[in-house]
Amino acid sequence: MRFYFSTDFTLALPQGHRFPAEKYNLLREALISNEIVEESALTFSPQAPEDVITAAHTEEYVHSLRDGTIDPKEMRRIGFPWSDLIHKRGQRTVGGALAAARDALERGLAGQLAGGTHHAHADFGAGFCIYNDFAVVARTLLNEGAVDRIAIIDLDVHQGDCNAALLVDHPGIFILDVFGEKNFPFRKVPSTLDVPLPDHTGDAAFLAAIEEHLPQVWNFAPDLVLYQAGVDPLITDRLGRLDITHEGLMARDHLVLEGCHRRGIPVSMGIGGGYAEPITDTVLAYANTYRVAKSVYRF
Repeated sequence: MRFYFSTDFTLALPQGHRFPAEKYNLLREALISNEIVEESALTFSPQAPEDVITAAHTEEYVHSLRDGTIDPKEMRRIGFPWSDLIHKRGQRTVGGALAAARDALERGLAGQLAGGTHHAHADFGAGFCIYNDFAVVARTLLNEGAVDRIAIIDLDVHQGDCNAALLVDHPGIFILDVFGEKNFPFRKVPSTLDVPLPDHTGDAAFLAAIEEHLPQVWNFAPDLVLYQAGVDPLITDRLGRLDITHEGLMARDHLVLEGCHRRGIPVSMGIGGGYAEPITDTVLAYANTYRVAKSVYRF
């Protein structure tokens, strides 16, 4: 198996910024030190060319991020200050996601220690999302004819509004999105199958909701699943509110990954959101997703 990472994911942010940029390097260190993933299996995420990114984003938006001509108000909507690294970071997020998806089609499983940036629209970003990696991957692989059907399973606490906005009208795409109904974004965009959950849902109801609706994904018979395995439903997450335990998140991952593995459906994973306090809780939850993957796929 091969998994992608980049040091470019770690932005230099102002003191007290809400986004825990250090989590990417901490996750890589945790996977290696705990012998969950061998260091040799971790590959530097390639940079996606701009003409690949424009499969889902306008040229004007991409160029404004590259050149620094983007309106400061639009950068505030993204949540990061502009720097030369912003566009490069987005290129690597998309490039790593596309490389992981291609690997998954060959090997059954792959992923990136980043990604799942489901709040980036065609012409603007939001919610710490610069470019929408899953949207680019889905459109690229479908346009190439590499696959006929792609399913996105989005289990981040936040609804993937921009996955829906960019992809839901395509007959070859099915989106299952389970999220906190009162959480960001406050304007939801309907996807194929939305499952909104109330605050303080807890493990049992969370897992029951996922188990109830996964059969619709299986019935769609996708050639590839893009799994947005955000860990912000975690009980210690500052932006969560679903009150899910580490054990609950691992059970969630097992439902998805074992279900795909049993049906021979390739899976490419993005780590999605995670903002726990302390951030080590988020890193543990991300690492646990890889523990579950290791137990299912035996890599």
